[in-house]
Amino acid sequence: MKKVAIIMGSDSDLPVVEKAIETLREYKVPFEVHIYSAHRTPERARAFANTAAENGFGVIIAAAGKAAHLAGAMAASCVLPIIGIPIKSSTLDGLDALLSTVQMPSGMPVATVAIDGAANAALLAIQILALSDGALRERLEKSRESARDKVLAKDEEISKKYGCQG
Repeated sequence: MKKVAIIMGSDSDLPVVEKAIETLREYKVPFEVHIYSAHRTPERARAFANTAAENGFGVIIAAAGKAAHLAGAMAASCVLPIIGIPIKSSTLDGLDALLSTVQMPSGMPVATVAIDGAANAALLAIQILALSDGALRERLEKSRESARDKVLAKDEEISKKYGCQG
């Protein structure tokens, strides 16, 4: 199975990124976590992205706040799918990071999740890997079924309590 790389621009992003880590662990997807900055360590970020595919990675998740150029820097340095997590870390409530991540120029795509959307970033990475991993796809399908069953059970509960008012 291919690995997922989680790259943060700063250790202050870790409280958000931990949700991605938990999700990848839940699905038993191998991953690595690193701190590389698009601005303070651009050579290290570029070197990581340049060798990610040959080092067994299938997807890169890049989390950054403010100017949030990390996902774009990763996309510029490799052809693996890049998923950006804009981090809420400034007075603009993460809107600056969202726009920096989602507004990539033509030819440099970055999939972007919601501000602080680390769990969805991990799930999107898992879906990408599941395209070539049947066992992982089955785990995703079972998880979706379980989520559906929980909602239906809550619907039944509330219907019994309040009944149909139509």
